[in-house]
Amino acid sequence: MKKLIFIFALLGLFSCGDYIDKPKNLIPKDQMAEILADLAINDQATYVYPNTNLEAGTRYVLKAHHVKSEDFVESFKYYVVKQKMQGITEDAQDILLKKDPKADKYVQDKLKKNGMPQNVPALSR
Repeated sequence: MKKLIFIFALLGLFSCGDYIDKPKNLIPKDQMAEILADLAINDQATYVYPNTNLEAGTRYVLKAHHVKSEDFVESFKYYVVKQKMQGITEDAQDILLKKDPKADKYVQDKLKKNGMPQNVPALSR
């Protein structure tokens, strides 16, 4: 009986750990926001130029920020599991609005037209 209690105590102790370990090459939050903003611009370019290669644009954005794709994916997973992605996407939205101030009016017009709530970040729609 003591062995059984000891085993359950050990299982309880080890189950309290994190779901994901911090990656060795974790991208800082501010750089992650910049990358997400550039990726959003890259994504919109495919609507303007439908025959463009989205993958090549994504590789260019990561190369411009000196980030490996594996590091980006691991950092993205880490921030999602740690529930820190909301703040990062809001920072990315602010970066996009600084790059193109007219985008704010466009987003507000779309929100009014579609009847969506005003406090939803653009990147989470």
